[in-house]
Amino acid sequence: MNTVDTIYDFNIHLFAKADVEYQEWIHEPILDFATDERVAVELGWTGTHTKSLFLKSKNGPFTLYLTEKDSRLDSKAIKNITGRRVSICKDEEMVEQTGCVPGAVCPFGLPDSVELVIDKTLLECTELLFTPGKPEFTFAFKGSDLKTLLDALPNRVYYLD
Repeated sequence: MNTVDTIYDFNIHLFAKADVEYQEWIHEPILDFATDERVAVELGWTGTHTKSLFLKSKNGPFTLYLTEKDSRLDSKAIKNITGRRVSICKDEEMVEQTGCVPGAVCPFGLPDSVELVIDKTLLECTELLFTPGKPEFTFAFKGSDLKTLLDALPNRVYYLD
């Protein structure tokens, strides 16, 4: 099973493998949006904060939906591209499947069977911010590099308009 350490290490190796530049910050643990916003102001972040929602369906693989932090889950749109109805996974099941801490689900380093649904608008962002498994770390990279990172993963990827 993944741990926050293995997820973090996976992210470091993914950036190197994909030859994508990134920035890294160490700060107090971020497990909710209020802390995220406060730390962002303190550290002067200007990038787009991402949100990873871990989803399940009755008859299919787990799905991670990566979007902008203020976006809402459109389960109908996800059903249209995956063919499955999804709902937000309970924290316990998400931890069991991913090794991530609730509030700090990482889009990279998940089990190969987890499908990824990516909000296409993220590809156009100047900079994206996310937690690489450990809630006291934040990484930033160019939105234009998101597809390069995703292409280096074994997971099936869908892009949502």
